[in-house]
Amino acid sequence: MSFTPSQAATPNGQAIILQEHAQALAHYPHARLAGGLIFISGISSRRLDNTYEGVTTLENGTYQLDIRLQTRAVLENIKAILASINGATLRNLVDLTVFMVNMSDYAAFNEVYNDYFDQAETGPSRTTVAVKELPSPKLLIEIKAVALAP
Repeated sequence: MSFTPSQAATPNGQAIILQEHAQALAHYPHARLAGGLIFISGISSRRLDNTYEGVTTLENGTYQLDIRLQTRAVLENIKAILASINGATLRNLVDLTVFMVNMSDYAAFNEVYNDYFDQAETGPSRTTVAVKELPSPKLLIEIKAVALAP
C-alpha cells in the first residue's frame, strides 16, 4: 500500500491518503498521524470505483444491502489504512465509533466484528450509535477509529 504524505509539516499532523482506495468526497484524508496517534476518518464500504461492497442492485432498481459484507469491507479498509502506516494492524486500534442506520443490524454486525476482535481484553473500546442516514442510501455502516502508531 502507498499513501501520499503531506509535503510539509502541518500543525495537525501528517495526512494519510491511500491512492488505491475510495477517495474522500470532500477535503479530508483517510487518516491523520499526530502525536503518536492515528486518527482514521469515517470509513465505509465504498470502493475506488465508487461502487459499494454489500450492495446488490435488484431488477426493479432498488438495493439489497448486506450488513455483514459492508462491515467486513469497512474493517478491511481500516486494516489497509493502518497497514500503510509503518505496518500498523487492527491490534493498534484504541477506540472505534460505529455509525449504523439500523440497529436491527446490530447482532449481524457483531458477528463480523467478533471475527476481527476475538477478545474484549485486546480489542478496542467501542461506541455504536444509530444515525438517521449516512452519505449514501447504499450505506448501512461507517466506522471512525483511533489507533496507536507503531
